[in-house]
Amino acid sequence: MGKAIRLNAIFASVIVALAAASPAFAQSEVGADTISKLGGVIRWSGVITSFLVIAGAWALLRILDRFVHGFSSEFSSRRLTLQKLSTLAQFVIYIVTTAIVLLLSFRLDDTALALIGGTLAVAVGFAMKDLVASFIAGLIVMLDRPFQVGDRVTFGGEYGDITAIGLRSVRMQTLDDNTITIPNSKFLSDITSSGNYGALDMQVVMDFYIAPGLDIDLARSIVNEAALSSRYVFLAKPIVVLVTQWMSDTMSGVRLRLKAYVLDTRHEKAFETDVNLRVLKAFRAAEIHAPGLVLSGLSEKTSSSR
Repeated sequence: MGKAIRLNAIFASVIVALAAASPAFAQSEVGADTISKLGGVIRWSGVITSFLVIAGAWALLRILDRFVHGFSSEFSSRRLTLQKLSTLAQFVIYIVTTAIVLLLSFRLDDTALALIGGTLAVAVGFAMKDLVASFIAGLIVMLDRPFQVGDRVTFGGEYGDITAIGLRSVRMQTLDDNTITIPNSKFLSDITSSGNYGALDMQVVMDFYIAPGLDIDLARSIVNEAALSSRYVFLAKPIVVLVTQWMSDTMSGVRLRLKAYVLDTRHEKAFETDVNLRVLKAFRAAEIHAPGLVLSGLSEKTSSSR
């Protein structure tokens, strides 16, 4: 009787252990089945070919970049057009390469599409949300076009030329020859100022200050002539010199604001330097002084008279 009770207890324990282990067996079978399905979806021979395709796309991008850079140096009037075409060609190369790699590396039946779709959904939702946001923002930048490749842009306290619009980021070359990489998503919420917006020429603003009581007409004529005679000026657009009164805490004067167009954005600083040198020399010859110089002269005369 005691032996029968012990055998029944052992038999019951075995049944309970098998029942407890069956979910683990089922889960391991499901995991192995998923791995086997995933292994059946991948074309391992196509993966090797995909690496060759990626290498070819990278080489093609390098050749395209050198081609555009070389022809832009030779034909400056076509520089912006070539850079825009280069950006469009890069997008096409990225998309075509991605499609070819997927077709070569995977057997795209219903099972493969379900597995790939589920994997991409998880990756996009957790690990790649910032990258996808920048990618979508890049498409919006290309469609909405707040700026174009070759534009001279002010963004986030930085000022320079847009050299590339990529899938993830925009590259800017500052006037100090620094390359700045800006995520595309930043452009959706921040303000961007484009100086030329697709054109080669751009308006340049320069201020000149003179003391009160001097010949304003002569000073205005000097500033206008300096801009008009510069080799960097774009004469197809007007040159304007605005005159306003100017005051600070310690002195007052007259401000002459020059608005003229440079023929190419690359010559902006050379244009400013050229005009300023001409104006300063002409002002010195005509004895047209800045407000500080005149006030200091008056103070010296006052002190000497006392």
